[in-house]
Amino acid sequence: MHSLRRSTMPVVAAVLTGMLALTGCKEQPSSPRTILASFYPVYVAALNVTAGVPGIHLKLMAPPTAGCPHDYQMTPQDAAALETARVFVTNGAGMEHFVDKAAMKRPGLTVIDASAGIPLLSETMHATPVRTDTTHPDVNPHVWMSVTNEMMQVNNIAEGLAAVDPANAAQYRANAATYVARLDSLQRAMRTMLATVRQRRIVTFHESFAYFAQEFGLVVAATMQSDPQSDPSAADLAALAGTMKREKLTALFTETAYPSKSADALAREVGARIFSLDGCVAGPLEPTAYLDAMGRNVLVLRGALQ
Repeated sequence: MHSLRRSTMPVVAAVLTGMLALTGCKEQPSSPRTILASFYPVYVAALNVTAGVPGIHLKLMAPPTAGCPHDYQMTPQDAAALETARVFVTNGAGMEHFVDKAAMKRPGLTVIDASAGIPLLSETMHATPVRTDTTHPDVNPHVWMSVTNEMMQVNNIAEGLAAVDPANAAQYRANAATYVARLDSLQRAMRTMLATVRQRRIVTFHESFAYFAQEFGLVVAATMQSDPQSDPSAADLAALAGTMKREKLTALFTETAYPSKSADALAREVGARIFSLDGCVAGPLEPTAYLDAMGRNVLVLRGALQ
């Protein structure tokens, strides 16, 4: 966990007093400086935004080994963490279905939707007209896999924290600007590296790379599994094998968080090579984790699609 504390208690006390006065809340047993991030990519973004801000205690709800929290269930420890948090930072776009809606409406809790304003894709139609209704079951919540979207999420988090903690608003925004500049440099490098690849149609493990593909001019020709927790049926595999043979697709992209025996069988059937991509849903709790993972992804893609 990431914790930044200051030993100068009068300064901390003054900041807390100002925040409590702003929100109109009486002092609670929980610390208003505790920020809870719903799962891994949101945590990494918040880690960058809160860097160097005194008194911040940033926590992660779903463990980084859980992958995408499609089937994640809140634990009693999660409920306790949410109860003591002043701010809950979510990915949004329907990802946090595992959190009780009533808990997210707890008095005194500020919920920051990091995906606010981001155009959303449908899960079942990879690069089709966008949806903005996050309650729709077909919305694809993997918005962080677009670097452009990640920049928007970082700025949304910074603005949300600035509203809750105006005394440190300038620091949140400065941190966001610094991180967005690094993301922008990464994006430009990725565009250059993928601009000349010959094969632009890809087959992925599941729909998490739809935003990535859209951003970099790739097309997800097919996905192997609609649910990463369930193996595809024999009929699904046969249909996918037919698509790959017909389109002469020789690369199958799995994800580091989801090893799959079905992918091995499919690759043998069609004579394809398997490449592993990082969906940025698990990894080290470090500020550079997203940058590092996306950098590895572009190298894998360039090598596979040349």
